[in-house]
Amino acid sequence: MTLSTTPTRGRMHRAWFVAAVAFVAILGAAGFRATPGVLITPLQEEFGWSAGTISLAVSINLVLYGLTAPFAAALMDRFGMRRVVAVALLLIAAGSGLTVLMTASWQLLLFWGVLVGLGTGSMALVFAATVVDRWFVRHRGLVTGVLTAAGATGQLIFLPVLAQLAEGPGWRFASLTVSGAALAVVPFVWWLLRDRPEDVGTTALGADPGAVRTPPSTVNAAVRAVTVLASAARTRPFWLLAGGFAICGASTNGLVGTHFIPAAHDHGMAEPVAAGLLAVIGIFDIAGTIASGWLSDKIDPKVLLGVYYALRGLSLMVLPSLFAATTEPSMLIFIVFYGLDWVATVPPTVALCRRIYGADGAVVFGWVFGSHQVGAAFAAVGAGLTRDHLGAYDLAWYGAGALCLLAAGMSVAIGHARGR
Repeated sequence: MTLSTTPTRGRMHRAWFVAAVAFVAILGAAGFRATPGVLITPLQEEFGWSAGTISLAVSINLVLYGLTAPFAAALMDRFGMRRVVAVALLLIAAGSGLTVLMTASWQLLLFWGVLVGLGTGSMALVFAATVVDRWFVRHRGLVTGVLTAAGATGQLIFLPVLAQLAEGPGWRFASLTVSGAALAVVPFVWWLLRDRPEDVGTTALGADPGAVRTPPSTVNAAVRAVTVLASAARTRPFWLLAGGFAICGASTNGLVGTHFIPAAHDHGMAEPVAAGLLAVIGIFDIAGTIASGWLSDKIDPKVLLGVYYALRGLSLMVLPSLFAATTEPSMLIFIVFYGLDWVATVPPTVALCRRIYGADGAVVFGWVFGSHQVGAAFAAVGAGLTRDHLGAYDLAWYGAGALCLLAAGMSVAIGHARGR
């Protein structure tokens, strides 16, 4: 006999507990997402590798982080979130831990690039989208914002710690810290995460108690992911969403997330101070992303995207003039402003994928997120090569700013239908 856990008045709905576990899991995986900028200089100093070589490893990580997402969404439909996320965390722990044994650059590409890229890609934003789609009908935008902010919270927690560890005990100690954090989250996911409301005898938050939910998919995960892509690729909104999100990735993870610390170091700023500034971005990103999720439930998401990209583009064009050896007020203003906009683009993008593509929205978002990471990968390598050949990052900042203005125009052009 199965006891119903349908919430009664005064009892918190089980969906909030699932969202809390998802938040902790995403936060735990965020540690390694915070390490590239912290470790570039230590790796250069110990091994003599160029910024371009290390950036290549970052790029592989970013590409796999994105391209794994749609297949992970389909795997979650087929085998459940709990299994997929637990395996992903183990991959992150293995990849991060094995980096301490590196002696050659190809090992950096394998451990840091491939293993961690596959792990983080299997449980990043597509995991948040899947949790929201299955467990929430009401407050979808808000919960998407909160779960997206988990990555920023992880950055906030890990960045200053990792920077201090890299400068003190060494970068290997920092890598092992990330590995341990990922392993620590696995038991929480396995014991507390549930795949669907029906597993515990309830319905999604805000759903009609008699609502019929979509049964788990029996289709091969890879086949479903590719089939959804083939269908979405025949529509105009998909390319506008994917193009805009590629620019989003280039201007955040690929450029600022990877190269802000070494760029600040070029101007005489200590690495822990620069890492602290990125952590402050994380603080304001939490507020900005949650607010963006709330706004996505009330304002046309494509309008929000247009505003976010335009403001980000203008701020990046100002950044090269703000770098200095010390933390000036003008840089702090940039950090606050940019932080509010860091991943505020995610909730409206998820909302548009859901609105346009319905039940396939999570998988479509996986592919759109893949474009985000491809853009990030190109920016990571491009900025590294720019630094190697020109001796400064200025051209990279200006180029990213111009692309963001283009993304703003693409976003407002997104229609409400599939546009076949």
